[in-house]
Amino acid sequence: MKTYVNPEKKDWPEILGRQKTGAPGHIRKTVSDIIADVRNDGDAKVLEYTKILDGYDTDAHGLRVTAEEMDASEAAIPDDLKSAIKTAAENIRKFHSAQKTGDVVVETMPGVICRQKNVPIDNVGLYIPGGTAPLFSTVLMLAIPASIAGCRRIILCSPAGKDGKIAPVILFTAKLCGVSEIYKAGGAVAIAAMAYGTETIPKTDKIFGPGNAYVMEAKQQVSQDCAIDMPAGPSEVMIMADDSADPEFVSSDFLSQLEHGRDSQAILLSTSEKLLNEVAEVLPRQQSMLSRKDIVDVSMTKSMAVLFSTEDEMAEFANYYAPEHLIIATKDYGRTVEKIRNAGSVFLGNYSTESAGDYASGTNHTLPTSGWAVSCSGVNLSAFMKKMTIQEITERGLENIGPVIEKMALAEGLDAHANAVRIRMKR
Repeated sequence: MKTYVNPEKKDWPEILGRQKTGAPGHIRKTVSDIIADVRNDGDAKVLEYTKILDGYDTDAHGLRVTAEEMDASEAAIPDDLKSAIKTAAENIRKFHSAQKTGDVVVETMPGVICRQKNVPIDNVGLYIPGGTAPLFSTVLMLAIPASIAGCRRIILCSPAGKDGKIAPVILFTAKLCGVSEIYKAGGAVAIAAMAYGTETIPKTDKIFGPGNAYVMEAKQQVSQDCAIDMPAGPSEVMIMADDSADPEFVSSDFLSQLEHGRDSQAILLSTSEKLLNEVAEVLPRQQSMLSRKDIVDVSMTKSMAVLFSTEDEMAEFANYYAPEHLIIATKDYGRTVEKIRNAGSVFLGNYSTESAGDYASGTNHTLPTSGWAVSCSGVNLSAFMKKMTIQEITERGLENIGPVIEKMALAEGLDAHANAVRIRMKR
């Protein structure tokens, strides 16, 4: 792990090595071809790619998960895991239910009533990665707020294995969340199908969910025609720590993010050289015991520690980086967090492990990466809703506001706008 000491601000971009350059050309081309094929030929291309990429053969009827498959999934899950999933679901439901807001109604001037109404998005598509790490926790993070928001139709796509089956834990979690419309499609194929629709998989209005570089590129490409949750890239964590932090805890959080993928990144910021030295000793021991050590070995090469003289310098660096996850393990973390403006999700104190947010504390783990936290929020209840404005103008209201509208419309040279007011005022 590289260590930097008080790097100058001009060197920060090069040190971090994180640039929004988009996917490599071969990924963009592959994804573009898949999207065009699925958009033009629907189910036929979905089935063709399913055979090539996922390794199993089926017909269009076999794309949708059956009620029997859903029921069988429950028997395949150990009771203790079911209990854990249910507890996490309850916490996520509590936190997202609390995000409900009422309509806004304001009489801006006598007789002019303006209203803002919360309206759920009708049709949403959830993408859940499968493979070696089926992300059933993401089902909770997406399906629960979609349900609370009141989305009329929630569909889910996830890749099946070579046996033609989606991981039972994904199906069990989906059933627990009330999602029954599930399709066996993965990667860019699934994103294209949900963006444009096929004979079997319905078109959706907005697509949510993480994925590999092909999934992310597909979401970016279809975003011209279908809304997506946010831009996203590799997983990342930043840890701000001083001499009050526990090096064992810091090391465990550092490594937990790196096991997501070979392109993940972890960064430790500290005002304590002693802590950095202690973490450097602990990391190799913890790393050697990990089942995904081969992945961590690669992502570790993209990770680093940075020593700063003051906490203010650490905070400035953190705001520049805008991490997906930010852990603040400082003596006065309540004061430290007030200096943070850019982060997807923040974890305070020695015992607030980032793993809690990934699974069960109640906050959402679908977060902006690659610096997008400077302008984007993580998924929350409002991500599944839109704001619609409504206005009512009475006769008295038009008398009050009509002359204002007329003068402004004429000043912009829009006579018809002015006439729409004038004709009513004459009446």
